[in-house]
Amino acid sequence: MAEVANDSVNPDISLLRDINGLARHAPRGLDRAVQAAGEYGIVAVSVLLAAWCWWRVARRRSEADAPGAVAGVLWAFAAAGIALLVNIPVRALVQRPRPYAEHDGLDVLVHSGHHYSFVSDHTAFTAALAVGVFMVSRGWGTVAILLALAEGFTRVYLGVHYPTDVVGGFALGAATALLLAPLGLALLTACTRRLAATRARRLVHAPAAAPHLPTAPGDHPATPRHSAADKGLAA
Repeated sequence: MAEVANDSVNPDISLLRDINGLARHAPRGLDRAVQAAGEYGIVAVSVLLAAWCWWRVARRRSEADAPGAVAGVLWAFAAAGIALLVNIPVRALVQRPRPYAEHDGLDVLVHSGHHYSFVSDHTAFTAALAVGVFMVSRGWGTVAILLALAEGFTRVYLGVHYPTDVVGGFALGAATALLLAPLGLALLTACTRRLAATRARRLVHAPAAAPHLPTAPGDHPATPRHSAADKGLAA
C-alpha cells in the first residue's frame, strides 16, 4: 500500500491524528484506563455480556424457543472466532504497516510488534460478537454494538490502528456474523435441541423457579373439608 506523503490531504491520517491527539492532552490516568479498556477490558466485558445473554434466554424463553435462542448466542461466539481466522489472510494480503511505523508525532500507548494493521482484530471480534448478540436480543445487542464502537475508538486513540482499520474490522465482523448465520445457526440449533434432551438440558432451558408467596399474618394452610359421611366413618 502506497504511503501518502501529505497527511493533511488524507482524511484517514487526519482523523488518526485528531483522535490520537486526545491522548497527548489527557491525564496519565485516563491514558492508562483507555489502554486497559482497549487491550483487554472491552473485549472481556463483551464476552461476559454475551454469556449473560445466554443465561437470560435459557431462563426466559419457552422450552420450544430456547434451543434456537441459545444457538444464536453460541453463533455470536463462533462468528467472533471465525472473524479472527478470516482476518489472518486479509492482513497477509493487504500488509499495511502500523501507523507508528509510517508516521511520526503519534502518541503511541501500545506497541503491537510487527503485526500488520488492517484490519483491527479487536474490532472484528467485538463487532461479530455484537451483531450475533443483536440477532438474539435487540436490547443487549445494542449495548454490545456500543461496546464494539468504543473498542474501535480506543484502538485509534492508542495509536495502533488507522480509522479505516477499525471500519474494516466492523465490516469483517458484521459480514461474518450475518452471511454465515444461516449455516451456523442451522448446525448449532440442531446441537442445542439434542442437548435439551440430555441431562445437560439446563444449559439450553433453565426456567426460573416459581416465586414462593409468603402467607399473610393470621392465614393458615388450607385443610381439606370432610363431608358428613366422612365424619360418620370417622366416628
